[in-house]
Amino acid sequence: MRDNVCILIPALNEGRTIGGLVKAYRALGFDDVLVVDGHSSDNTVAEATAAGARVIVQSGTGKGMAVQQAFNMIDREITVMVDGDGTYLPAEVDRLIEPVASGLADQAMGNRFANYGKGAFTLLNHLGNKLLNWLFNITYHVRYHDILTGYRAFDRKALRLMNLNQGGFGIETELTVEAIKKDMRICEVPITYLPRHTDAPTKLNPLGDGFKIGYTIYSLGKTYNPLLYFTVLSFLSMGIGMLLGIYILWDRFLVSPPVDHIPLTILASLLIISGFQVFIFGYLIDMIFLSQREMLREIRKR
Repeated sequence: MRDNVCILIPALNEGRTIGGLVKAYRALGFDDVLVVDGHSSDNTVAEATAAGARVIVQSGTGKGMAVQQAFNMIDREITVMVDGDGTYLPAEVDRLIEPVASGLADQAMGNRFANYGKGAFTLLNHLGNKLLNWLFNITYHVRYHDILTGYRAFDRKALRLMNLNQGGFGIETELTVEAIKKDMRICEVPITYLPRHTDAPTKLNPLGDGFKIGYTIYSLGKTYNPLLYFTVLSFLSMGIGMLLGIYILWDRFLVSPPVDHIPLTILASLLIISGFQVFIFGYLIDMIFLSQREMLREIRKR
């Protein structure tokens, strides 16, 4: 079984942990450990190579680009992706491999919230992850606990069907979205999540990257749940129009002397009408997309 598994580790300045991580997977019997280095300025490449990993330097920048490049060159039955920061346990790798190897899932995701150590999440990171998971579940009509996990396993079909475009930390979101859009079977398994090494600070910006991930969820949702996407735009337009309308009525009937706001009245009317039209447009697009997805499902069954 392990002969048909590739351990993929995207890494950037993980010299403190990458060597031990590679050695741990090789000790478990995994001979194909692929480290994709994102132009590290420390000794990541040297440590990974010395530990027995196959190391390549990615052509672009960002974790997403590293994953895309690796997916195009891996030719194994199962691929396990894991972060190089030592926060995931190699000993739990079989939890991810088993459902994929047995044919129960095309992609297995490790749920970090099942067992995380003290300090693994800051309060801001914990709340942000929960909020992004809630937003994702609402957008894609699913119930997953940890769509941002960095510990995943894929079968060969999943790698070939992925159409990835995200260059940074949005790649985890896109990996889940692509699986949902392509009707792949996804399962979550409980895993342990540990705090980062004290000398290896995180490269994740909680606010900046959290906003980017949230926008990724929303923007990718256009092609899966267009009704929600256009409903947000619709309510925003109608909401602004109604607020302007309330202000106009206030000035017209409750202020002495009364004030007429003809330009604002026209603008408020246009915003409300446009918002309603956007909602109708989104509803029609959603019907077309639902029909298209059903057709694609039937084609894949054949």
